[in-house]
Amino acid sequence: MLNEAWLARREGWRQQEEDARQAGDIDYGRVIHSASFRRLQGKTQILNLGDSDFYRTRLTHSLEVAQIATGVVGLLKKNNAHHPAASVLPDRSLIQAIACSHDLGHPPFGHGGEVALNYCMRDHGGFEGNGQTLRLLSRLESFSRDAGANLTRRTLLGVLKYPASHSTLFNPDLTPAMREGYSRLTALDAGRSAPPKCFLDTEQDVVDWILEPLPEGDRAGFTAWQVRAGQHGKTLHKSLDCSIMDVADDIAYGVHDLEDAVALNLVNEGCFRAKVTPREADSFITAMRENYPHELGDRYEAMVQALFGDGKSRKRYISRMVHHFLTAVRIEERQEFESPLLRYRVALEEGAGRFLKVLKNFVMEEVIRSATVQQLEFKGQGMVISVFEAFQSDPLRLLPKEQRERYEESEMGERVICDYVAGMTDTHLLKTYERLFAPRMGSIFDRL
Repeated sequence: MLNEAWLARREGWRQQEEDARQAGDIDYGRVIHSASFRRLQGKTQILNLGDSDFYRTRLTHSLEVAQIATGVVGLLKKNNAHHPAASVLPDRSLIQAIACSHDLGHPPFGHGGEVALNYCMRDHGGFEGNGQTLRLLSRLESFSRDAGANLTRRTLLGVLKYPASHSTLFNPDLTPAMREGYSRLTALDAGRSAPPKCFLDTEQDVVDWILEPLPEGDRAGFTAWQVRAGQHGKTLHKSLDCSIMDVADDIAYGVHDLEDAVALNLVNEGCFRAKVTPREADSFITAMRENYPHELGDRYEAMVQALFGDGKSRKRYISRMVHHFLTAVRIEERQEFESPLLRYRVALEEGAGRFLKVLKNFVMEEVIRSATVQQLEFKGQGMVISVFEAFQSDPLRLLPKEQRERYEESEMGERVICDYVAGMTDTHLLKTYERLFAPRMGSIFDRL
């Protein structure tokens, strides 16, 4: 049994007698009813694909991650009934709360917006999307007076993807900067300006509270990190619940973003064959032979033809891929930890892990890093920096009323501006930029 402290909340809250919900149900309800969760519908998963009712947003992606994570937990409980980790696996609502939360802190325009805000905050503690997720849930949401959504300690541990602070992992040789040597262009040095994967120093007290029930040795081991030459530091560990969410996120990213890319003709069959070879897809092909012995012929060819065929055949093979990865999740044990929430975590079997990595790399190289997407990301970064610096230049004049009041009350004004910009949807950021900088006069009745 786990220590009851994992169900504690930072701010006192008494559940009504007639309320039949468990702790995870309450956390899940607060996440999906939060303003941050609703805003995910306005943040695209693959940057600015245009007007379409098909492509995935951060919201639909988060729901898919939650569904996959629930499937992972269900299979682990079914296949590991006598494993010591079985008794501490999260319930359905708890893992869904964690999974639905995992992208809350990501700003407009995806990774490009994250890098831009980290540049804007270079002298004020930096910015990182996962760190902003913890900040939203523990500070900024409105379900409590001073504790944000006031979620349980265990849920926040599951959201804590990188258990080391920005100042701990930050490499000063990678201080965000603009590129030099241009007479008319102001361009961000994206390589230098990417943040470490961390939590923000503003939430150090929250993290201390989250880790309080752990034995001292577990706390030290869990927050350990690795120095990397020429890079920011890197954390080494995730909790059990976080590892389930992380695997589900990888599956959703590798498989569902591939589906979007194929359906929207962003990749072609020849390129897929060159990058995702029969050798790299071997685990999936083998599984297809075992699970569907009545289907004859070359299984690799069947996969490719289905993915690049009609929508029904593509969806059938996308579902088969997801199932393949779900059934390849295994429990690992880290004997250096005493607490079961750290001692156990999940990962994919080697073959399935290799196949998923190839799919993720394919989407990254052929879509995310394509000139078309990078040009839009470049433009988005410029707009994020311009909007941030406009508010920074005269916050009491330009910030909306609620944000202006927060700014006046805060000792960290830039962090208030950052919170506001990071919370914008893609469209809100674009319209704010147009209102501030577009030549047309505009109107107070223009809706943001």
